[in-house]
Amino acid sequence: MSSYLSPAALPPHVLQRSDVRRALERHDFGAVFKLIRQWGGISFSKIAAACDIKPERVGKLARGEGSITTYEKITQIADALRIPGGLVGLSPPPWETDEAAPVASLALPSLAPDHDLLDRLTKTVRGATRADSATLDWLDRLLAEHRKAEDDIGSRPLVGIMRQQLATVVGLHDAASGELATRVVRLASEHAQFLAWMAQDQGNSSAALTWYDRSHDWALEAADADMAATTLSMKAHVAWSTGDGRRCARLAQAARWAAPGTSRGVQGMAAQMEARGYALSGEADAAHRLLDEAQNLIARAAERPEDEPPWMYFYGENWFTLQRGMAAMHLRRWDTAADLLRTGIGALPASYRRDRSWYSACLAHALAGAGHADAAAHTALGCTADASDVGRPHAWNELHTTAALLLRRGAPQARGLIDALADCG
Repeated sequence: MSSYLSPAALPPHVLQRSDVRRALERHDFGAVFKLIRQWGGISFSKIAAACDIKPERVGKLARGEGSITTYEKITQIADALRIPGGLVGLSPPPWETDEAAPVASLALPSLAPDHDLLDRLTKTVRGATRADSATLDWLDRLLAEHRKAEDDIGSRPLVGIMRQQLATVVGLHDAASGELATRVVRLASEHAQFLAWMAQDQGNSSAALTWYDRSHDWALEAADADMAATTLSMKAHVAWSTGDGRRCARLAQAARWAAPGTSRGVQGMAAQMEARGYALSGEADAAHRLLDEAQNLIARAAERPEDEPPWMYFYGENWFTLQRGMAAMHLRRWDTAADLLRTGIGALPASYRRDRSWYSACLAHALAGAGHADAAAHTALGCTADASDVGRPHAWNELHTTAALLLRRGAPQARGLIDALADCG
């Protein structure tokens, strides 16, 4: 099937184009085919032959008629055109793993280790030596950098990389013993938790729950109470995202009693998640009480940051401003929500691109709920591009909710927002 198109038939400059990458992230293969023809000089007939798709269907897709939605067909197209799995939200296929050097996917330009460390990591991945503390330190640092990168570029570009990185970590287990082996299991748990978060970020709750289960098991095996509690808190987050406030609160409660000895920050995260569940269920008093408790715990955690796990880096006073804004929105206290969210967004680092798009979309919703149509539309339009690039599906869906609310209220501003969302696809 792929004999019609060799890997060289799609030059690197085509896959590096931002318009091609956006189309791949949206699974808009009609746009992908047109861009490949435009910038790669590959005809629709060759694309059809390579991908085992009827030529007439390729033409219809290119005209915007129909779409490709099944996992099997997306995988088939990606394999045929040699599209890296991470660009379409898939794990790396065998050909991608075989054609790349094992450590190439682990490298980040912002982290250039000394030659000795890079050489040792390379040999470890290839199985030529035993795991050591320096190698695990390096993988720790790499995971921390990937977490921060995800705040800016979103989860889709990182999924394939992180799956490979987890496979590397798991592969070290047989070469380790004693405390090193425990540390490898703990590191695997952290990678699985991050993969779960990214799955949820992309709206795949079933995959997220599976990864959280795996992370939780490894955390228990490594006696890592902080991660064991965190996975339960994040399962509560999944329940919240599906609109199940009561289950969210119960899972957050479980995070607090099922893993004693956790850090104050991890306890605060669980209390905050419980508050979020109560707010979603309309229980204002319980929500505010638990938010106060959570904020106190996080403030005490800030006094001893060395006691906190690395994934707690984003918790702070401003983060609580945003959480109180979200609680007010759930409770339909629109003006209060708008004030809190506006303040919190203003203090977010510029690098938190995904969070800025999410909370800005929520601010637009709150402003629409409060009847401020002009401000709602202005806010929504200001974050539409980022919501499209790094905020799908959550921020993107929130903008559609805002547009629908404006439309129901007869606000003329709704049409401009609807058109802008349609333009971004």
